[in-house]
Amino acid sequence: MKHERQDTASPTACVLLIGNELLSGKTQDSNLQYLGSKLAELGVRLAEARVLPDDKDVIVATLNDCRKQFDYVFTTGGIGPTHDDITSQCIAAAFGRELILDEEAVARLRRGSFDLNEARLKMARVPDGATLIDNPLSNAPGFRVENVFVLAGIPSVARAMFETIAAELAVGTPIHSRNVDVFLREGDIAEPLERIAAQYPEIEIGSYPFSRAGRFGANLVVRGTDVRQLEQALAQIVTTMTELGDESSVGTPSNLNQSSD
Repeated sequence: MKHERQDTASPTACVLLIGNELLSGKTQDSNLQYLGSKLAELGVRLAEARVLPDDKDVIVATLNDCRKQFDYVFTTGGIGPTHDDITSQCIAAAFGRELILDEEAVARLRRGSFDLNEARLKMARVPDGATLIDNPLSNAPGFRVENVFVLAGIPSVARAMFETIAAELAVGTPIHSRNVDVFLREGDIAEPLERIAAQYPEIEIGSYPFSRAGRFGANLVVRGTDVRQLEQALAQIVTTMTELGDESSVGTPSNLNQSSD
């Protein structure tokens, strides 16, 4: 359950996670958590995320939809050397651009110790006019076309790429977060949380149930750009939960500068 704030001042972003392996469950994604956290630190609100198959029509349609809705779109996966790595050609199709062999990308690949065969050259093909994104961990670059940033699927590489482009993003006010665990059932805290959320329209309050050692409870997450209001909302939540019978409310002040969703 989530009570969302409406913040039109912050830039918005969407993440597209591309790959059949994600949908089949063979690969567990960790890029979304990282990107959401880092974007929050920059004051960019991650408004949506989608997991897409390796299907050109689906990727092109989704990309065209998202790049019009959000200030930034980040894609992960599908820029490797194999036949099912089709993200680059999909980006080109979405923008109506030719997929070209980029000379600078080729030069970067040549720095490696591997034979630059046709499969590896595929990683140097980008939409005409794209700007390359540095890859500090290997020689295969990502790229940017307008408001779309194309990153690798391997988490360590995706993170390294993002760090090189973070400074390019127009940022908003950092989105802070705090969380508290309570051993009360969601059905008992829903109405009190709704009343508190109504008092703080600029703050997002989320409730995420858990079960630990046979006990049910909820992790309550408070997010917003105004630290003072955030602290006030959190204090009211803790007081209310204690009045409802919870004696274990423990917050985490160490994560004030990051999203914990």
